[in-house]
Amino acid sequence: MMETMIIFSVILLTGFAGYLLKLLTISGAVAAVLVGLAVYLGFGVKGLLLLGAFFLSSSLWSKYKSSQKRTMEEKLAKGATRDWRQVLANGGAAGLFSIAHYVSDDSSWLVGFAVSLASANSDTWASEIGSLSKKNPIYIRTLKRIDKGTSGAVSVLGSLAALAGSLLISLISFWLFDLDFLFCWLIFLFGYFGNVIDTLMGAFYQQVFQCNHCGIETEKRVHCHLPTTRIKGFPIVDNDMVNFLSGFLAALMAIGVFHFI
Repeated sequence: MMETMIIFSVILLTGFAGYLLKLLTISGAVAAVLVGLAVYLGFGVKGLLLLGAFFLSSSLWSKYKSSQKRTMEEKLAKGATRDWRQVLANGGAAGLFSIAHYVSDDSSWLVGFAVSLASANSDTWASEIGSLSKKNPIYIRTLKRIDKGTSGAVSVLGSLAALAGSLLISLISFWLFDLDFLFCWLIFLFGYFGNVIDTLMGAFYQQVFQCNHCGIETEKRVHCHLPTTRIKGFPIVDNDMVNFLSGFLAALMAIGVFHFI
């Protein structure tokens, strides 16, 4: 009982610290606490450590050389401080798999949990590190260079960062949960594949708006203090939905392969 109270207090303090450090909004801090509680319920302290590895590493890369990313943020719907939608987009699937593991003690839920975090880490590292590339990324729909921050664009630096982000979660999962190398490779490969799905969905399905004042293409619904006009993509498919679905789908595919082998 005492251990549970201590862990609960640590989760609350972590959410509050995220808010004080401007890594999370108030709603983001609340969502982070709820995800943390779900993860603890399903996978205990080890699950929290893996979740913490994702949150800490992705937050550090979000803040790294943030001054160089300010122009890019004009295209993005949100900045480095995460609200509840961003938290659930990146950690919601992990929370769902944690609850599923609590209800049904099946090792396949561990695969889904780790892959969803590996996918989120892979995508975050690709975006935050890839944006520091000296060259503009290549848009996969046209194979032409496009402005940094455009969803569906890739760069060599971003792709290498995506591999590293997925590998980190895979290796920490291997260490924390005493997995064999097959599990480790499964988490690594499908974690990176989640980033690939994110890129494809971002290029073909995610909505993009245009500012009616300055003409910039952006993910923002309001720019230059005026409503923007949607020029492509599906109405309900924003960046948060793409992030959630890419990790969730990659995790389900990994679970399917896990049962097959």
